[in-house]
Amino acid sequence: MIQVLLVDDHAILRDGLRTLIAQEDDMEVTGEATGSEQLMDMLPNTNPDIIMMDINMPHMNGIELTKWVKSKYPAIKIIVLTMYNNDEYFMAAIREGADGYLLKDSPSKDVIGAIRTVIDGESVIPPTMTKKLLSMHQHENQTEDNSLTPREMEVLLALVEGLSNKEIASKLYISDKTVKIHVSNIFKKFDVKSRSQAIIFAVQNNLVPLR
Repeated sequence: MIQVLLVDDHAILRDGLRTLIAQEDDMEVTGEATGSEQLMDMLPNTNPDIIMMDINMPHMNGIELTKWVKSKYPAIKIIVLTMYNNDEYFMAAIREGADGYLLKDSPSKDVIGAIRTVIDGESVIPPTMTKKLLSMHQHENQTEDNSLTPREMEVLLALVEGLSNKEIASKLYISDKTVKIHVSNIFKKFDVKSRSQAIIFAVQNNLVPLR
């Protein structure tokens, strides 16, 4: 059973998400918080698999709270669910360790799909955000050892395209296990912890072609 914890100061949204998740046989909402202070009090006594949180909240916003949760409970997955289709918020959330970024106007099936995707160890990035990433011209210093093998580069390009491990395996005619190994190597070389962070790093360092 996937344990979901909701963090949002709007009761209507929490009610809607709780109702939506309750319709799934393998998911349940095990807790709700209206903000950072309540979540911090709850986490030592709960064990959620995933937290879905808003960005705009009192005291500590969702980006700051994501950083705090990941520093204390790195195994917990986080999806930022927000109304802001904003480059700055998106980049900040991913940098602080968010496993997914989903807009509040997303269809119900996309919300449920995002939960399953993140639980499976993959990241969720809205297609509009992926396109924006690929059109940005920001640059950051690369790590000393981030050179990829030709096969790792092929896997990286497939990640940027938004392909799942199974889709990458099919495209490159390799096994799912081999894909996971290549993805793990990419993470180590880039010093990142998620697909989203790897994509951002690759784009900012001109490792993939801009569109």
